Amino acid sequence: MHQDTSHTPKALEATTLQPQKSSRGQVPSSEQAVSKANEAIAIRPKRGKLTLLSRRIYNVFLYHAQRQGVDQPTYSLPLAELISDARFTSNNTELLKSHIRDMQATTIEWHTSSGGGKRWTSTQLLGTVMIDEPGRGKACTITWSYPDAVREHLVRPAHYTRILLEISSQMRSYAASVLYELGARYLTSPAQLTMREDVLWWASVLTGRSDLVKVDYRIFHRDTIKKALAELDTLSEDFRMEVVEHKRGRKVEELQFRVIAKPKLAQDGAASQAAAAVFDLELVDRIVGVGIKRQDAEEFYVSTEELVLRAAVEHVEQRNRNALPPLKSPKAYLRDALKKQYAGVAEGHAKPAGLLSQPVPSLQEKLQRLREEWAHHKAMQARAQFMAMDQTERDACLARFETERLPEVASPIAKAWRRDGIDSRIAGSTFNRWLAGMLWPGEVTDSDLLNFAMSRQT
Repeated sequence: MHQDTSHTPKALEATTLQPQKSSRGQVPSSEQAVSKANEAIAIRPKRGKLTLLSRRIYNVFLYHAQRQGVDQPTYSLPLAELISDARFTSNNTELLKSHIRDMQATTIEWHTSSGGGKRWTSTQLLGTVMIDEPGRGKACTITWSYPDAVREHLVRPAHYTRILLEISSQMRSYAASVLYELGARYLTSPAQLTMREDVLWWASVLTGRSDLVKVDYRIFHRDTIKKALAELDTLSEDFRMEVVEHKRGRKVEELQFRVIAKPKLAQDGAASQAAAAVFDLELVDRIVGVGIKRQDAEEFYVSTEELVLRAAVEHVEQRNRNALPPLKSPKAYLRDALKKQYAGVAEGHAKPAGLLSQPVPSLQEKLQRLREEWAHHKAMQARAQFMAMDQTERDACLARFETERLPEVASPIAKAWRRDGIDSRIAGSTFNRWLAGMLWPGEVTDSDLLNFAMSRQT
């Protein structure tokens, strides 16, 4: 594995950022905002499935299609630019193709009204897609289209929500990504309440799955809603959300979400520090509490999707409460729980029907997840090296970041940086990734990934 322990300004001076350039002109990431049709935010797939990465790709497609214009029957883009804008961590086109196929296999329903009449449309999420690979040394191009029935609604929507791609890319779960877009839509509405729908509808929308037929609300709330709301509260500088339950008797049958604007004024010291924490200290403490060293607990935290990690920790905690013999290796047990995607189910008990029956990820999806875990790992390594620097070295790094990277980030991230610096969760993670790119430039190799995966098994 490539190990570069240099952390001085001189080491940083030896590397340079390679900005992505578009054939249509470079646009700073702070200006990359898609005008997303309101109808396309809460998508309930009727067939197929959607993932966090496919949602990112779809938003990038929309962003570039809107720049190219509604009169175009098809849209094209250098493949490298799509990969960059979607924050795709690999040049693996097979993985990209698998997500595109998922979007093409997903059908959505579109409701429009005008002049007192209504129209219902059922269509694919995405039309024909082509990837041209002209050969060694020549740039690859991706071309895509939308079904004619909804193309104008998507590319030139009458009612839309402005979504910043950079903020959206910070979300680590599909449910949090959907809630972020819904929150942005309803933040300025008078009631600040989303649509009211049944639990199954929301389960499909917040998981991107079309195969759900039965939902245990308690599990859905614990493993999806609660954790997505916590993630959103941590990453969004402008608002938080809370669930509104509508019951018939004791049974929750319908849901809404309330959007609550966050104060623009600086928070008091304790509250600000808690909200800006780089780690979710409570979750890290819970990992330590099941018998794992703090250093290992922090490593689990930075290398694992937060929602998956919470569910696995709950499973280990529940196992410990069952008066079973003490675990010989809590670390290995937690890693196995993460691998099998346990979600707080007692040993010897069958998983309830509904959301706990998770689809087995493909090999390509596992590789993408490993690449993302690698990126988180290197970002936290970079932060550790930064914290080990003396003050002069830190100041030099911060000055370079503020000169080279900060002008390009979205305004909410820039505001968070000016207010809290590296202690801001959202701005601090941007700095960590930038510093990792300076310390270890270039794409991760297969050998690096293999060594990284093997190190996690020991």
